[in-house]
Amino acid sequence: MSATELHVESLSGITERLRSAGCVFAEEEAQLLLAAVSGPDRIASAVERRVAGYPLEHILGWAEFCGLRIELDAGVFVPRRRTGLVVNEALALLPADPMREGLDASEPAVVVDLCCGSGAVGAAIASRIAGLELHAADIDPAAVACARRNVGRMGGEVHRGDLFEALPPAIKGRIRVLAVNAPYVPTAAIDSMPHEARDHEPLWSLDGGADGLDFHRRVAAEANEWLRPGGNLIIETSERQAAGTSMILESAGFAVRTVRSEELDGTVVVGRVGR
Repeated sequence: MSATELHVESLSGITERLRSAGCVFAEEEAQLLLAAVSGPDRIASAVERRVAGYPLEHILGWAEFCGLRIELDAGVFVPRRRTGLVVNEALALLPADPMREGLDASEPAVVVDLCCGSGAVGAAIASRIAGLELHAADIDPAAVACARRNVGRMGGEVHRGDLFEALPPAIKGRIRVLAVNAPYVPTAAIDSMPHEARDHEPLWSLDGGADGLDFHRRVAAEANEWLRPGGNLIIETSERQAAGTSMILESAGFAVRTVRSEELDGTVVVGRVGR
């Protein structure tokens, strides 16, 4: 049997096993596993883990996000496709030509990826706009270690701590875009999530409290102090929770708009500082 025939047979067999386990994109996943893992024993182990519900991205060691390959360690929140909407809105708010926008071209735009997880959002923004001063922060040490690789490649800094406590005082009042993908799943809804998320991602990266908006309240309460005049806060939320997130930001003094992408199945609320 040739190597090609063996590969085809392996691909076919793995695809069928993954499809039987409920993987919607079974053939694509099988191809990725075969490309990432070598040797029959290692391939078999990887397939068994996937069949058991282990996240594909944790098996591969990376996740595709906004055209980037984001390094991902076991136990770290997997960046979702819908979060690309946060990146799109940030890019729209960051001028490519600071002089045209009446800004000091000698001072780089400060961007913060708060609750950064793997640092996917910050890395994606920095990959599109050069010269940013990029900071990312998370409370989870495993996520911070992961983010330091992804954000560090883009010249950014990663800090560990609880929300704004993690950030360096030197950027207070200077942030142009504050991108936030904080936990927003209501506590009671955690049990209904796919088991690969609830069993393999840390609870603190999912649980947003009784209504899912506890972190949105905490972020909104302090964000004004950290944003520059005219700066923007971008928070991912769900379509159902968008009205609640908007009310929280409005109560904190932000001019608010909600953005929905059917293509990405994503929803964000954007709050602009009026001062």
